[in-house]
Amino acid sequence: MTTSEAQLQMTKVVIIGAGAAGLMAGGYASMYGADVTIYEKMHKVGRKLLITGKGRCNLANLCDIQTFMQNVPVNSRFLYSALNNFSPEDIVAFFEGLGLKTKVERGNRVFPVSDRAMDVVDTMRSFALDNGCKIIHKPVVDVVSENGAVKGVIVEDKEVPCDSLIIATGGKSYHRTGSTGDGYKFAEKLGHTVTELRPSLIPLESPDEDCPRLQGLSLRNVRLRITESSGKEVFSDFGEMLFTHFGISGPIVLSASCNMRDYTKGYTAHIDLKPALSAEQLDSRLLRDFSENINKAISNSLSKLLPKKLIPVVLDRWGIDPYKKCNSITKKERLSLLELLKDFTVEISNPRPIDEAIITSGGIKISEINPKTMESKLVKGLFFAGEIIDVDAYTGGFNLVIAWATGKLAGENSI
Repeated sequence: MTTSEAQLQMTKVVIIGAGAAGLMAGGYASMYGADVTIYEKMHKVGRKLLITGKGRCNLANLCDIQTFMQNVPVNSRFLYSALNNFSPEDIVAFFEGLGLKTKVERGNRVFPVSDRAMDVVDTMRSFALDNGCKIIHKPVVDVVSENGAVKGVIVEDKEVPCDSLIIATGGKSYHRTGSTGDGYKFAEKLGHTVTELRPSLIPLESPDEDCPRLQGLSLRNVRLRITESSGKEVFSDFGEMLFTHFGISGPIVLSASCNMRDYTKGYTAHIDLKPALSAEQLDSRLLRDFSENINKAISNSLSKLLPKKLIPVVLDRWGIDPYKKCNSITKKERLSLLELLKDFTVEISNPRPIDEAIITSGGIKISEINPKTMESKLVKGLFFAGEIIDVDAYTGGFNLVIAWATGKLAGENSI
């Protein structure tokens, strides 16, 4: 067989999107002998990878699969095959095998030792190219199917034929990285259902006038609960958060947003400012602080307990004269302060715009995708990988694991 005859018999795979899922899919499809072309409309690959983990790229979470599933609030069971095929441990070994040294930080989060997201992008670009992928920086404008099977894509008014098509275009968040929702339109044209698209892992807006007053204040080791107006709790976790001019943000706020799907339900954020102390322990602490400052104004006695920026807000909410002496504080007043510190509330009105979301919740309906292969159940030769699928997780490296695992599975099965 001549070289040209062999090339004609190779499976032609086209991938739309050179992000985490697309590069992983392309590298594996090429490794197993396919003729792979990745089309990326941006000038560089992996644009979204560059901004993950605050530019450090939290590339995985090194936990067991059961723990992983607990961090996937949407359609977690769909991922069993992908994760058993390419677990978080396998993913770390994959990167180490390609020469990227990694480290594990708090919460099992995995980062490159260099703390440079660009090193992850360079590693994935090389993985794809070294295995034979072609990366072309042009947009796919349409997809073509015939008799229930993929036929090709349209690039610059020219049809590019393919045997398999992997759509790995990401969601609708962070438009500047290229995630503008093209993949959803292609999927719908091919007969797929796109579930409601919502911002997820996103800061939250509040009408509370105290938020602008507290802008820039970061709180560590606090407990955040989110309740509906009915009193039902939809989220609870410990960690770090931040006040902004529009509301609240930070890691635990982003995770909370994954559980907030209907803002007509009237969400309220409840912040326990001292979660390490029980009510009895906090009361003892207040008694001690007041006794140590017995002749001082109450406004000057809270500096060991609260950040400076938070004190005037707490005093306003408490409703106590800031010049009142500590020895004049009644038990009832002290207990109302205790209640305020254990349940500092912020009303939530909306999420920030979807363009500011780290990920898009919603996507291709999972019942229309074979979880063992990532192939469409509706169109032969069509595969999906990454954020475009209706599966999303909390912050902490989980969403990139989903991208790597579904990308590998789609690439392996596209041949």
